[in-house]
Order: sequence, then structure tokens, then C-alpha cells
Amino acid sequence: MSGPDSGAGFRDVLGRFASGVTVVTSVDGDGIPAGLACQSFASLSLDPPLVMVCVARTSTSWPRIAATGRFAVNVLAEDQREVCRAFAVSGSDKFAGVGWTASPHGTAHLDGALAAIDCAIEDVHEAGDHLIVVGAVRELHDRRDRGPLLYFRGDYAAGAFH
Repeated sequence: MSGPDSGAGFRDVLGRFASGVTVVTSVDGDGIPAGLACQSFASLSLDPPLVMVCVARTSTSWPRIAATGRFAVNVLAEDQREVCRAFAVSGSDKFAGVGWTASPHGTAHLDGALAAIDCAIEDVHEAGDHLIVVGAVRELHDRRDRGPLLYFRGDYAAGAFH
């Protein structure tokens, strides 16, 4: 047993909660996309429709996304591990080799994603070493009928759901 202040213990215990994997994206006024991998995503409210993503304060991509005032949450499919890895790396061209299209809302929708959720940034709250970003949902896109990419105990897993 370890206390909540033990970084390794905290990560190990909370890593036993399987989560879906998303990529948060936007496109700036010059048409240049920005994105980051995010497993801390959840629906927040049905009325009004709100979602939340948690972003590390150290993210170099988040300031570029935040400057646009909007983002899309791309829900990754089980066959998109390499896409997730590309967006989890800092300082690289994350969109190299990744197909995407610009949405009418000024975000990037990744090819092959299960769904895309276009949002306007509603609010940002500071919380420890992360930011809690609240997004007002503008449009929903259901793209594929496949299993989700999951993250569990520090590794990827595929989910078979019917």
C-alpha cells in the first residue's frame, strides 16, 4: 500500500482504470494544424452539451490549440496505435503521415477516427499539473463502427464491443 503522494503508486493504481484514447486538434488561421494525444476525456453535461479534456501544463501543443478558441476531440479506433504515438511525442511534426481534413469549425478531423467532436473552448481551470478544458459541443461526427483504442496499465489495448 502506498499513499497518494507516491508518484509511482498513484500511477500504478490509477492505471488500472481503462480509458479511451483521443487526439485533440485544431487548425490555426494559416491552416497549420496542432494536436496532442489525450486519454483524460469525458462527457461533462448533456444540457448544455459539454465535454472536458485534461491537458498537461507542459504541453507545447496546447497553447497553439487554445489560441484558436476551438478544438476537436478525435476518438481513436483500435487500429490507430501509431496515430496515438505520433501525437504523444513532443516537438515533432505530429501530422506527418497522418491523414486529416479540416472541418467547417476550424479543427482537424483525423482519418480513421471513430468519432470527432467539434467544440468551442468554454472555460479552462487550473488543477495541479494539468488544465481542465471545458468544451461547448458544436457538432458531432460518427465516422466508423470499430472497436476503440484503450489505454490500460501503461499500454494499449483493443476493445471488442458490440
